[in-house]
Amino acid sequence: MNRAALFDVDGTLADTNHLHVVSWWEALRQGGHQVPAHAVHRAIGLPGEDLLDHLLGKNRDHGDDERMSAAHDTLYATYFDRIPAFDDAAELLRALARSGWKVLLVTSAKDRELKALREAVGADDAIADTATSDDVEQGKPAPDPVRHALDLAGVPASRAVFVGDSVWDMKAAERAHVAAVGLLCGGIAQADLEGAGAVAVYRDPGHLLTDLGDSPFARIPA
Repeated sequence: MNRAALFDVDGTLADTNHLHVVSWWEALRQGGHQVPAHAVHRAIGLPGEDLLDHLLGKNRDHGDDERMSAAHDTLYATYFDRIPAFDDAAELLRALARSGWKVLLVTSAKDRELKALREAVGADDAIADTATSDDVEQGKPAPDPVRHALDLAGVPASRAVFVGDSVWDMKAAERAHVAAVGLLCGGIAQADLEGAGAVAVYRDPGHLLTDLGDSPFARIPA
């Protein structure tokens, strides 16, 4: 049977969370909202509309949402040509693909942003498919994106592992009954990741690659 290795991208394979924080902070400021950067950081990983709901509340005037989202997208796009991948991110994906895993990206990134992220990671040869929040009714932390990725891979939840850096990633994986692995490189504390459902936590892609033989990936036989 096939096995699926599901990966978030921002903060997991690419070192972009701080860039999103700055871009959203400025977009919110332009919209007349003073939101602490630490609060923005903890919301990263949610789709744009859900992020604004999380930070500003659902019972508000939504008239400026589209403008703030567009401002974020414009600001973030200025970094596209210099997005840094984490060390060993590409090597981790290739090692799993060589071992027979179907590697899929599960992300809220769209269009040009996703293209820039894939170019930064530089492992398209190892990536079988991508599931985005546009493909489903609800994005993370709902299980929909993870379940869609499972459908694309053609595997049951018991034959998959999800790797992410946010509590939203962990909750989405747990709700889809997929083993969740957390990475600290996105800036979220280990206790928070474990509290949201992570069964194992590693520093970054390189740490997971080094420990792959003893990780949750090793618990699913070929």
